[in-house]
Amino acid sequence: MNLKYAVGLDVSSKKIDACMSIIDEKQRVVVKSSTQITNTRKGFENLAQWIIKHKKEDIPVVICMEATGIYHENCAYYLFEKGFDTSIILPNKAKKYLEAIGLKSKNDSIDAKGLSRMGAEQFLERWQPMGTFFYELRLLTRQYQNITELKTVIKNQLDALSFAMHKLDSVTDQLKQTIQLFESQLKELDKAILQHIKSNQEVAERVKNICTMKGLGVLSVATVLAETNGFNLFKNYKQVVSYAGYDVVEAQSGTRVGKTKISKKGNSRIRRMLHMPSLVVIQCEVKQFKDLFDRTYKKHGIKMKSYVAVQKKLLTMIYYLWNKNEPYDDNYKINIQEEEQKLSSRACGFVEDKIEKNSPKQVEATQGKHPVNNRKKLPLGVTKLKKITT
Repeated sequence: MNLKYAVGLDVSSKKIDACMSIIDEKQRVVVKSSTQITNTRKGFENLAQWIIKHKKEDIPVVICMEATGIYHENCAYYLFEKGFDTSIILPNKAKKYLEAIGLKSKNDSIDAKGLSRMGAEQFLERWQPMGTFFYELRLLTRQYQNITELKTVIKNQLDALSFAMHKLDSVTDQLKQTIQLFESQLKELDKAILQHIKSNQEVAERVKNICTMKGLGVLSVATVLAETNGFNLFKNYKQVVSYAGYDVVEAQSGTRVGKTKISKKGNSRIRRMLHMPSLVVIQCEVKQFKDLFDRTYKKHGIKMKSYVAVQKKLLTMIYYLWNKNEPYDDNYKINIQEEEQKLSSRACGFVEDKIEKNSPKQVEATQGKHPVNNRKKLPLGVTKLKKITT
């Protein structure tokens, strides 16, 4: 008895290699077909027709692809709108899996075959596209970070040039003009981010409440919201912490006890943006964060580790203030269990426009410990937030 089909997609800028496999109740994976399409709208249509053509049985189909910059986005959106269960895998996770099953060579067709086997053997979380509002906000905040990094590079070049034995005024002037250009672009992006937030009344209200905390500005909060899609898919603070790479990793085996550290296997843009606010809240002596910093610093004597602990608490606080839609209270202490129960018992989110699609028929099938028919059903169609002009 066969359980499900799995389609692996290896996506590049111009083409997509696809491989379809099927798994049976004994967990044997057999390749049914392979193809190659163009990374265009016409190619996506051919891909959908190819999947339907080779799907001989009325059992679920899952699609597995790597996150390849932005090249996979159009294909993922198309398949999502067509009602396919699509999962997007981080490249390092896919790489480790392919190594674990013994694939020594690497090319696009082999990667597609490995991804199809991964989708067949494992229960992967279904991908849901980001809302338009937060997608546009992410474009703005990421552009701000990119220009800031470029500005730092040019400033370092200008500083190094001041120590050179021979100098050219033309080169120095060009570097100064480039820095001025970046500064003007950053000012424009500041205004654009603020204007974009104000375009949604509910988002603007929540951001204003969060920014009542000393040390947090609109840019920092906007970056966190953009990278987490407004905390839309997070069920608790632990998932948020793990997503940002602040989860603690232990190294212990038998009598050996290694050092514990944060994983850093997460969104580095969030960690980068929370670095300066963690310094500012300590400088402003915000009670909860100052107490945490002093307590941890007294324990191990390493300032940076204490600042990282403050960053983690800042992220957690942003998460709770966003969901509770309340201003920051310096005397309030979070009871984690109580807050999780409150947040899970009520719907904290936005009014959304949902494009309803007919979901594909689900057939009961169990593979190991992963019941296929128990997948969480998400609304089919791209979710958009209503924009309210203030």
